[in-house]
Amino acid sequence: MKQLVTGAFAVLFSFTAIAQQTVSGTLKGADGKNLYLYSDDDNHPKDSVTLKGGKFSFTVPATEGPKIFALILQDVQNPLLLVSGKESLQYTLTAEEFPIATSLKANEENKAMQAYQKTFLTLVKRAQGLNEEMASLSDNDAAGKNAIRAKAAMFNDDVVTTGTDFIKGHPKQIASIWILVNELRNRLEPDDFEKYYNMLDKQPKTSKYGVAAAKYINSIKGDEGVVAMDFTQEDINGKQVSLSSFRGKYVLVDFWASWCGPCRAENPNVVKAFERFKGKNFTILGVSLDQNKDRWLGAVKQDNLQWTQVSDLKGWGNEVAQLYRISAIPANLLIDPEGKIIARNLRGSALEAKLQQILK
Repeated sequence: MKQLVTGAFAVLFSFTAIAQQTVSGTLKGADGKNLYLYSDDDNHPKDSVTLKGGKFSFTVPATEGPKIFALILQDVQNPLLLVSGKESLQYTLTAEEFPIATSLKANEENKAMQAYQKTFLTLVKRAQGLNEEMASLSDNDAAGKNAIRAKAAMFNDDVVTTGTDFIKGHPKQIASIWILVNELRNRLEPDDFEKYYNMLDKQPKTSKYGVAAAKYINSIKGDEGVVAMDFTQEDINGKQVSLSSFRGKYVLVDFWASWCGPCRAENPNVVKAFERFKGKNFTILGVSLDQNKDRWLGAVKQDNLQWTQVSDLKGWGNEVAQLYRISAIPANLLIDPEGKIIARNLRGSALEAKLQQILK
């Protein structure tokens, strides 16, 4: 499970040690399959059982403060998330409905985590469907890709609405900070992210996930007014292009990729902003996290991205993305004529509004 990438901001807090916890139950229809116990910060299972008679039992390791663990059923994509604590947990499950329990004996933290997973189940299935639709399209199916982008934009709006409604209704639970960090961070404007963070009670805020969220908020604020770090990469013609060559203009450094559905859905908004403000000392420098040059160039043409594009074709290993701690896309930085960062992650109408404010 991917962790939030944060800046160098220290938050002092103390955790209460949580003893080992038993997680057990029945899982019908999965005999012979493996069930694994994972922690959120380890790619290797903590434990596993081969189901026999539909029964399972795990001992969750002692943790410093509440921590997210997952039960992962062989051949099933979605994990069952649980929060470590003092109380034992008991689930009644079926292979068909996994990870949603038909009944659960648990504390409020884990009831909320199950409520989150049940609430988001429809969205998970929609996301899987959108990915399958995108994979089935041919490279020259422009109408199909436009339809997918429209669906992706609507999907993102629905995730935000569902996630923020859950946070409002569960301010005391770890599930809410988990949603904020993992589902909403790259769908909310920074100010909105901070607003929903501030709605949470002390317990989720002082968890490891709340501390990561606080670091993220601080890292964004800390960027403002700081001179952007220079970089150089090749454009679509193999020419070396440096960020510093745009000094004297407002420049939006836009991180995206041809394979990123939310990026492609956002591109029309970026194109609209470019067309409106390109004559007012404003331009865009696209940084692609692609690995396939043909697909990168095809997307540039298809989405009508008429500004400079660069990439080192290293995917998530893109050196500029690493330099700027980019852990999810789309993402962007707005830089002023002196080379200072003045905003991050402006999307949709927020981008035009900011440009209207500074380019009167």
